[in-house]
Amino acid sequence: MSRTAVKIYNYDRLNMKYSSNPDTITRDYFDSLLLETRYIDSVLPSTKMTLWGETFDTPVMTAALSHLHNTAQDGMAVYAEGAAKAGAVHWVGMGEDEELERVVATGARSIKIIKPHADNREVFRKIEHAVAQGCFAVGMDTDHAFNSNGGYDDVFGLPMRPKSTAELKEFVQAAGVPFIVKGVLSPRDAEKCAEAGCAGLVVSHHHGMVQYSVPPLMVMQDIISAVGPDVQVFIDCGIASGMDVYKCLALGAKAVSVGRHLMPEAVARRIDEMTAELAGIMARTGVAVLEDMDPTVIHRRNF
Repeated sequence: MSRTAVKIYNYDRLNMKYSSNPDTITRDYFDSLLLETRYIDSVLPSTKMTLWGETFDTPVMTAALSHLHNTAQDGMAVYAEGAAKAGAVHWVGMGEDEELERVVATGARSIKIIKPHADNREVFRKIEHAVAQGCFAVGMDTDHAFNSNGGYDDVFGLPMRPKSTAELKEFVQAAGVPFIVKGVLSPRDAEKCAEAGCAGLVVSHHHGMVQYSVPPLMVMQDIISAVGPDVQVFIDCGIASGMDVYKCLALGAKAVSVGRHLMPEAVARRIDEMTAELAGIMARTGVAVLEDMDPTVIHRRNF
């Protein structure tokens, strides 16, 4: 699919303006993609996914959220419990060591995402702690390196810095488990992740960190081509239904992360619902297992 596939997003005919909101642009892109059906010789599908030697019930994963204490008591652990109940991969964002320990204790198979701290000693420390706690993969949220005013970012008083390919290589080597970069939105960055030895990456614009960001799904196929089959490519931002999940998987994503659409108290229920929606679409498009996903079922709206 061409990166110029859909040129008009949320065009305001009254004010003659395009939307600059990446969440709106992303939603419009999802909605521009249509499916054909394939019933003959179809069977009941399986949504099971194997990732780095482990099997999960669904390709619908949680997102690497942080600071959910305002949504529920010990919200991060509640969030993790839902993922464990649904048989899903659980991603963990920024937080204290003790919070990660409570998350892992829920039984959720977790991936810890670390901010790009200015002091790499803190990055290495957090990698070591996450692996020691049993996280089966770790990674870095690279898009928090800069603020919107052209300076370095500061997250809750913690200074951040951009990381080089050489630094990423050091993190990969230190981890000893699959290392993932989150916040990739270009084939150029994807190639550098592959060069550094990353096992996976998350195609994401961090829910609109930069106005007019390209929809992750639009650029994802170019990113997959850039890194080759040995790097697992995940995607997030704006995924709100089993249909959205299907479109991502059909166009090449290994799995998807859902964040804002999941409330901590309803994580398992909503993941199960989205997985069932996905299975329903798989059955009606001739897809028996996730490995059979076929991008030719997708058509771009041009009317």
